[in-house]
Amino acid sequence: MQISLPFNYDFGRALERLATDPVNAVNLQNQEVKIPMEEGNTITLRSLGTTNSPMFLLENAIDDGQIEEVKSIFHFDRRLDSIVDHFQDTDLQNLFIDHAGTPLIKSFSLYGTLMKNIIHQQLNLTFSHILTMRFVESYGENREGVWRYPCPEKIASLEVEDLRKLQFSGRKAEYVIGLSRAIVEEKLDLNRFRQMEDEEVIHEMVSHRGIGPWTAQNFLMFGLGRPNLFPLADIGLQNALKKLWNMDRKPTKEEMMEHFPVWEPYLSYAALYLWRSIE
Repeated sequence: MQISLPFNYDFGRALERLATDPVNAVNLQNQEVKIPMEEGNTITLRSLGTTNSPMFLLENAIDDGQIEEVKSIFHFDRRLDSIVDHFQDTDLQNLFIDHAGTPLIKSFSLYGTLMKNIIHQQLNLTFSHILTMRFVESYGENREGVWRYPCPEKIASLEVEDLRKLQFSGRKAEYVIGLSRAIVEEKLDLNRFRQMEDEEVIHEMVSHRGIGPWTAQNFLMFGLGRPNLFPLADIGLQNALKKLWNMDRKPTKEEMMEHFPVWEPYLSYAALYLWRSIE
């Protein structure tokens, strides 16, 4: 089926960011991405239009529910131009003009989002991607050329030494296995978070070993697509603001939070566009 949007949408920039994660099946030349669905099929989303006249071809969805899920993942169901308007006359105005039409895209798997965030903790981006691919290739599944994260049951059955062979640290391996076991034992229900407020989700997530505020906030942003999160501890955001504000040091938590009343309720987009400004 074809989908047209009544607002500017920069699919090229969206794909560029998705392509930085080697788990994602992105074809920049064809302007398409393959989306592994929980039901087992793979949906193809391809651009047929332009940023100013966005149109897409969506193939292989098995029902209307999957179509609506893809629209939600790619931010087709919420206008982006109103967000740009919100940042007029703020210190981020030029940033939102430069990156107008860039959506906040949700990850394709809640469990995969959590595992990725745990793996990325305290690692540089290059090695974090290498380690994530080792994890997915060792325990996940490749269908139709698209990699899928393993199921929690498979990881819950592992021992720390199994992940140590992939160059996981002992602690990181404990977190990944422990959280997978919590999911299997129904002590951690990721789908239930869809119905909860941000602060409730963070409070519950950080009660589990291995999850801190940064991980919980990133899960909310990229797992659930919540619009008003800003991970203050993120080094990339600190560096982006240091550059934007022409500072000779990274801004403090208090200096960043001073701007929240003006940026809200779109802190997640402020974070996304700040990351984009230094990528």
